[in-house]
Amino acid sequence: MGIFQSIKMALKSIKSNKLRSALTMLGMIIGVSSVIILVSIAQGSAANVTSQINQLGTNLLTINTFGSDLALTEDKIKELSKLNGVKAVSPVVSGRVNVKQGRTSSQVTLTGTNAEYSTVRDTKVSNGRFITDLDLEYRQKIAVIGSDTASTFFGTENPVGQYLQIDGTSFKVVGVLVSKGSSMGQSGDNVVIVPLSTGQRLVKSTTINQVYLQGQSEDQMDFVMNEVEMALASMYPNKSDSYSVTNQQDLMDTMSSVTNTMTMMLGGIASISLLVGGIGIMNIMLVSVSERTKEIGIRKAIGAKRRDVLLQFLIEAVVLSGVGGLIGILTGVGLGKLVSSILSLTVSFTPSVMVLSFLFSLAVGVVFGVFPANKASKLNPIQALRYE
Repeated sequence: MGIFQSIKMALKSIKSNKLRSALTMLGMIIGVSSVIILVSIAQGSAANVTSQINQLGTNLLTINTFGSDLALTEDKIKELSKLNGVKAVSPVVSGRVNVKQGRTSSQVTLTGTNAEYSTVRDTKVSNGRFITDLDLEYRQKIAVIGSDTASTFFGTENPVGQYLQIDGTSFKVVGVLVSKGSSMGQSGDNVVIVPLSTGQRLVKSTTINQVYLQGQSEDQMDFVMNEVEMALASMYPNKSDSYSVTNQQDLMDTMSSVTNTMTMMLGGIASISLLVGGIGIMNIMLVSVSERTKEIGIRKAIGAKRRDVLLQFLIEAVVLSGVGGLIGILTGVGLGKLVSSILSLTVSFTPSVMVLSFLFSLAVGVVFGVFPANKASKLNPIQALRYE
């Protein structure tokens, strides 16, 4: 008997017991859809975290020193900017300031920095301009504000050219930043950026303890980090515990490792339901063998070989798991999109996950279908024909 005839007979048997077949496939549907939903949510979360880290800037090193005696002076910052592989350097002072415009007042994060900040931190301006070197040199009272800050104080008006009171001092708004959303738990849109020299006055400190450094290319970042660490070691001998150099790529690698582990764990948990579905298939197939003992005896009596009977029941198990797997994929994608819209989660569907979950469901059908199929194929035709 050919393979197509075996498939035809398997489908006919499934159709003759629609409710039982549907309940049997339910385990596979739940299993496959669970794998797709959970893994897709995990992958979406990983992509979201990666996007947030990328918003910090590209090819980024962050240098932090601790204490006023380890402040990064202008000479030391210039020395760092001349290292091989360094593209740009941006010193930063930060703090919280009271901002007022008309009757509206609020506390906003202040960042004092230089013109290179927009390149180093991948910060773009949607309206107006960013800080220039002349602004730093002449200590201009100008400000570039985040999109949230702009909407808070100016609503739908164009903020460029208007004034804000920052800690009681009037600042002219010269630019509005493109929205970056939240990054690592902090809003990148509720900010005011001013020239470094002006920012030092506002935070009442000339101490610079943080510098962002951008490398020429991603391939050189390990080399650049080594250069920076060597330079800092010579600047601050025997004080390695008083400063740190953080590589953005290391942070991304750590987060990727964590999210990959979470994805595998969630996928493994969801796969358990596939195994439970496989046990359901085996139970139903054993019942089917018992019900069709006479049919098997007749088929063997008229010349059907053991291989034909084995193949028929094995195909029936695989068809049950395969159809359940296909329905599970459609259910998983549909429920995943529903969860994404209701809970505002990032869900990332990948074809590889869908294919693997479907193949796994087929493998479960084969593994759990072998025993009932083997039992059916070994039936003695005479005893099968006498079976009541």
